[in-house]
Amino acid sequence: MKTTPTRISGRTTLWAAAAAATLAFLVALEFAARHYGEPGPITQQAREVVLAPDSGPLLYAGLALTMVVLTWRQRFLAAGAAIGVDLVFWAVRWVAGADMNFGNGALWVVLGCAVLALTRRTGRERALLLKGAGLGLLLVAGHKTGDTWLLITSETRPTVLDPYLATADHALGDPSWVVGRLVNATSPVGDGILHVVYGQLPLAAALVGLYQLRHVAAERRFPSHHLVRTFLVIGLLGPAVYMLFPVVGPVYAYGAEGGRWAVAHLWPDTLPSIAAPHAVPFDEITPRNCMPSLHTAWATTLFVHSRKGSRPMRYAGTFWLVATLTATLGFGYHYGVDLIAGVVFALTVEAAMRASARGWDRSATLLVVHGSAVFALLLLSYRLLPEHLAAHPWLSGPLLLLAMASVILGYLRTTRRWDPKPRPPRQPEPPRAAEPQPELV
Repeated sequence: MKTTPTRISGRTTLWAAAAAATLAFLVALEFAARHYGEPGPITQQAREVVLAPDSGPLLYAGLALTMVVLTWRQRFLAAGAAIGVDLVFWAVRWVAGADMNFGNGALWVVLGCAVLALTRRTGRERALLLKGAGLGLLLVAGHKTGDTWLLITSETRPTVLDPYLATADHALGDPSWVVGRLVNATSPVGDGILHVVYGQLPLAAALVGLYQLRHVAAERRFPSHHLVRTFLVIGLLGPAVYMLFPVVGPVYAYGAEGGRWAVAHLWPDTLPSIAAPHAVPFDEITPRNCMPSLHTAWATTLFVHSRKGSRPMRYAGTFWLVATLTATLGFGYHYGVDLIAGVVFALTVEAAMRASARGWDRSATLLVVHGSAVFALLLLSYRLLPEHLAAHPWLSGPLLLLAMASVILGYLRTTRRWDPKPRPPRQPEPPRAAEPQPELV
């Protein structure tokens, strides 16, 4: 009888500490953005309560995540309220001639759920509804936080290291140049499809997350681990690496998008020849968001989490991964070495999140340490040994792929041991033989 309150108090303290840390991080980013004369993530999200949102589908995805804790009747009421509020905003904006977009209603309903939890719910029901509202708001806040991080990278990193990655990419056969020509050849159909896939990755993650959280309302609790947790942590940690390894991508450094700041206008038609890699100055607008490729990292985790879904879900996860890899290279946003680092980064974070949910042990620690070491070695080799990688492509290219494969194999072998083994079905007992009856004399 005395252990339950202690356990609940411990969980409450953990959630309170996580909320306080998240709020402190958002406030710090807000001040950093204000220092450069731009609104931060808190201001951007607060504006969308009234002003036209940047992404309506993202706000409705956040509402959908919140609704996993509601009953079906409450879901219909929440969706109807969100659409009704949006229709009112739409009419007012149309009359006033303001920017037209949707999504305010979704944000209003999510905030309303949080207020309802604090004022009208108690105990476990309050905690569950607050978690649902917090999950929806975190999805939106993560997107705003990413925008602020990109602003900070462009303002604080006046030079970029693209020549290092362009040189190291020779070891992989310059995949961005190859795929870039293929995408241009399939334009506008292939180009259009890839743009949709690339731009709506958060929405795809929300859909997979909804599939994983579909039983929350019935069970009245969240699963110990799901996609949205890893998705948010990747978005939180990844930009920190941008600060250490600022890169803008081939379409900017070697293409027309870079304008006068581009080293040369070569992408995707002509391969660059770099004698001595060095840092080059770049503008204060373009984000330094290539190393690692977070789109690759997110698509990788989406693929991993879709493996335990239905057959259509598995097909969709595979399609989104392949299409995202093609888009990141074909649009010139990333080098091939960025993608390798993105896969290693994603599986390392996913392993850490799964271990924190199930409990750390020796296998979990070794897996995370191995992934972290491989990721660090990749960054060091790109920075210190790009010329050696380019000079010996038949050796260095397979070594880079083997380093990535070692993390993939380690993740598969370790997590398969973590998964509960299915019990064999119980065999029915064979019928007993009838006992012989004594003969009557």
